[in-house]
Amino acid sequence: MQERIILKAPWELEILRRSNRLVAEALQELIGMVRPGVTTLELDRFAEAYLVRRGARPAFKGYRDYPFTLCTSVNEVVVHGLPSAKPLRAGDILSLDMGAVVDGYYGDAAVTVPVGPISPEAARLLQVGRESLGRAIAATQPGARLTDISRAIQTHVEAQGCSVVRVFVGHGIGRALHEAPQIPNFVEPGQGRGPVLKPGMVLAIEPMITAGGPEVKVLEDRWTAVTVDGSLAAHFEHTVALTERGTEVLTAGDGHSG
Repeated sequence: MQERIILKAPWELEILRRSNRLVAEALQELIGMVRPGVTTLELDRFAEAYLVRRGARPAFKGYRDYPFTLCTSVNEVVVHGLPSAKPLRAGDILSLDMGAVVDGYYGDAAVTVPVGPISPEAARLLQVGRESLGRAIAATQPGARLTDISRAIQTHVEAQGCSVVRVFVGHGIGRALHEAPQIPNFVEPGQGRGPVLKPGMVLAIEPMITAGGPEVKVLEDRWTAVTVDGSLAAHFEHTVALTERGTEVLTAGDGHSG
């Protein structure tokens, strides 16, 4: 039985605009801090202080016992990388995934950025990730189907010789960090077209892609998910709202609008 998709009222969208705008602004500050020698633990401490100062709370900290404000995923880490005291190095790529809660409503976004000069392979992976998110958002329109989003991501990523991670998906968002529907970044043969997209839906769309194969394993810390083949990974995420006027990117302004 499919879980019910919760449509948001206009007043709820106003709060969601605030929570997601805050995430976007925090990510923009964090992107400016990324450079060789900085630690992801420093970034995490800044992020938590930033949210608290703005009257919000971190969405991830304490969620399923996750101990940090940010997920900081470096190089072959796909998602859920734990902040650490290890300095970033030139040539690394870093995914910053962050959520915030404002008046009971969640914001969520992610971006992958270079640490100093990076290889052409890494730069291309980031470009493909940004483009796939942009194509997914373009497909997110009232009257379209959920699989239109998934197909837009998969088609572009695989056409560029990259892979889509299948064990993690996007999601609805609102009073909970993860609501229905799940939003895979791929389409299974014969799965149907999925629900019709309607005004009031709020969706966190998040392509997770690799430069190699799609297989992922979780390390002993029970959080860090890495590519099995050691290939580079990238993660981009926007939260979008479907309205009577079309699609609104609630986390626009965080450096990865596609």
